[in-house]
Formats: sequence, structure tokens, C-alpha cells
Amino acid sequence: MTTKNYSRKQVIVPMNNNNRTKFIKDSSNHITNINRVLKNIKSETIVDFVQPENSDITIITNKVMLALELQTIENYIKNMNYIEAKGIEVSQLP
Repeated sequence: MTTKNYSRKQVIVPMNNNNRTKFIKDSSNHITNINRVLKNIKSETIVDFVQPENSDITIITNKVMLALELQTIENYIKNMNYIEAKGIEVSQLP
């Protein structure tokens, strides 16, 4: 039996396979760091986990994010030294 938890929201981050592999390899640190930067902007949103998909990564959060929170995550990912920032956009599914 599968149930959907409607309190969780998805943030989609398109990236190429090489970037996705690098990001997922260290995903626990990224979750910690993203939660830290969200806390620094006084956000109540928490990243629960990250899941790789075919052409992107999906970041699962506890609630719908504001534009500032999405921009904060996008900036975090783009500022990582080993990620090619070209083509990375953050979007959200309710």
C-alpha cells in the first residue's frame, strides 16, 4: 500500500549525469549544508532527503518553499566547486 504525504514538497534541480553523480555521492553533507543556509535566512523549511532521477535530482522538503528559499538552494548548488553550474535551474512541484 502506498500513501502520499501531502506535507512533503519536491524541488527539482535539473543537472547532467556527471553533476548528479557527484552531488548524490556526498548528499548527506549537502542536506546538512542546505538546511544550514536555509536556517541562516530564518526559513522554517527543512530538506528531508535527496533522490536522483533520470535527468535531475529531487530535493524533498517539509513544506512549499518561498522564492528566496529556492534561490538560496540554487545558489548553494551553483557555488559548489565541482558542479558545472551551466544549465542548473531550481523549480518546485507542489
